[in-house]
Amino acid sequence: MVDKKSPLPMYYQIEEDLKQRITNQEFKTSDMIPSERELSETFEVSRMTVRQAITNLVNEGVLYRVKGKGTFVAEEKIEQPLQGLTSFTEDMKTRGMEASSKLLTFEKMSAPLDITRKLQLNEGDEVYKIQRVRFADQKPMAVETNFLSAAMFPELDEQTVLGSLYNYIEKTQKQPIGKAHQMIEATIADENQAELLDIPVDSAILSIERHSTLADGTPFEVVRSSYRADRYKFISDIYRT
Repeated sequence: MVDKKSPLPMYYQIEEDLKQRITNQEFKTSDMIPSERELSETFEVSRMTVRQAITNLVNEGVLYRVKGKGTFVAEEKIEQPLQGLTSFTEDMKTRGMEASSKLLTFEKMSAPLDITRKLQLNEGDEVYKIQRVRFADQKPMAVETNFLSAAMFPELDEQTVLGSLYNYIEKTQKQPIGKAHQMIEATIADENQAELLDIPVDSAILSIERHSTLADGTPFEVVRSSYRADRYKFISDIYRT
């Protein structure tokens, strides 16, 4: 029941009730929630009020609709703090999830002009181009394309890049990583990205480009990633100066 005397809008009270039920696992991931008609009867409100609450939760990524079937509980998004430089493998491990990769491309090539500039290479210098689909608990989360200086990591091989590149660089190569500059923007998935991420074409994705340097300031990596916006969100603490 909603409190019709409360200053809180009725649709907001319904949203909070549904969120609490999901938190309590009364409704679990992929479960279909009751219909608008059933919820309007349960809460004794109009279907329009229920529809507004559900639409807001769909927009938040808490629920999702399937045309002709109903409304379902979405998977909880993985939160990635913007503070701290970590690898995908490290991120998943801290959440108790198993990270894995599918290698799409591993090749040595002359660095494209923009990569040459970003890695401070000379014209004609070679880089590794590594494209991987990154999985968390066997579910596709992101498509990553890494460019690394071939001269810095001459022994890099396909088996190594199936794991954590950062672990290889710091533990095997003994080169501590310093910092990175990262840019994030919202875009939509093309046919190739949609197929690799198992999402519909034109779904929202988070497009990220990161330029990373070693502790001594030497650029070593440019990463371009496409993350599923329905499964990933970035969070940041912001302080007033």
